[in-house]
Amino acid sequence: MKLYRISGTASKLMESYLENRYQRLSVYYNKPLKLSSNWIHVKHGVPQGSILGPLLFLIYINDLSLSINKLANPILFADDTTIIISNVNPKEFQNNINSVMTEITFWFQSNLPSLNYNKTHFIKFQTKKQNEAKTQIVVPNSISSNINSTKFLGLIIDNSLSWKDHITALTSKLNKACYTIRLLKPFLPMDTLRMIYFSYAHSVLSYGIIFWGNLHTQTVFSKFKKEL
Repeated sequence: MKLYRISGTASKLMESYLENRYQRLSVYYNKPLKLSSNWIHVKHGVPQGSILGPLLFLIYINDLSLSINKLANPILFADDTTIIISNVNPKEFQNNINSVMTEITFWFQSNLPSLNYNKTHFIKFQTKKQNEAKTQIVVPNSISSNINSTKFLGLIIDNSLSWKDHITALTSKLNKACYTIRLLKPFLPMDTLRMIYFSYAHSVLSYGIIFWGNLHTQTVFSKFKKEL
């Protein structure tokens, strides 16, 4: 808090909100029977589901980008962190990646959170004309290689930005929505069917269309029309 010039009454209010918190686990088998664990002092973190929780989390990780912004372009969106690294020299590119991972690991060790390397993905964007070269990331007790596609904020991005993997997943979801609508069509009025369409099909179809729509709109809509 002091780092961000939060002091006085506001700082004391935050301290009283976070200090001396306790938690326990309760299991209900049925209404009269309840089992609970012992109360344990919460040394780190914020109460789950609280209004101040997201704000305090953003304040907590706000300086993560400062530790690597000289080597990369970090983008923070809620609890999703994306790090963009670019370099025309393959050797310098590899060195920058490992330097960034070293800095990130040090930040996590210094600030107590743990980095889940199994959920940390590295994707290398390149044109079709470029020769594919595997790039390895050195992390503590592990070596990670680049992958061909990953899911980012609900969109599946591949290393050539062709959006083929995203369209495949999108088509599968739309097929299920179409099957549901056809199944319910004889039994429900048009207003209800429209509500189901906008809930299960239109929302999925329109999400992120500004990114992938220029390449595959005709393909997706033609398949969708056939299914309906």
